[in-house]
Amino acid sequence: MTKKHNILFICTGNSARSIMAEAIMNHLGPHRFAAYSAGSQPAGRVKEETLRCLTRHQLDTQGLRSKSWSEFATPDAPAMDFVITVCDTAAGEVCPVWPGQPVSAHWGVEDPSRASSDASDKDKAFRDAFIQLHRRISILLSLPLDKLDHLALKKELDQIGQS
Repeated sequence: MTKKHNILFICTGNSARSIMAEAIMNHLGPHRFAAYSAGSQPAGRVKEETLRCLTRHQLDTQGLRSKSWSEFATPDAPAMDFVITVCDTAAGEVCPVWPGQPVSAHWGVEDPSRASSDASDKDKAFRDAFIQLHRRISILLSLPLDKLDHLALKKELDQIGQS
């Protein structure tokens, strides 16, 4: 039996991209991963557009909430095997540095919240972020995690983030 890995997706506000990644991973890889999300400066609520996008793709939105990454730094928090930041460096966001030994990577995804206020532009931006995260998570799920050491996993995750 394969070990179930804990993975934390981090973004600044934890209201769109990291929430999407959490929901996608918990949908696609529930037997291999327990996914969580958090923010360095949580917005305190999940964006309505995020929930609509997830619902449109028939993903469960129950229990999704905007929270601080510090919730996962306490002694009683689940130990993370992977930490992936999904903030967009091009947008100048500050991503936290995760302490400890999890395999870490940066998968920059453009912030869909920054799309124009036009409804169709917003929908497209959220759909594009969802598709990009879905593709990257699918690639991660195809990796033979039990056959790769820490350094090889880091390299693979970095390559996924550049795809």
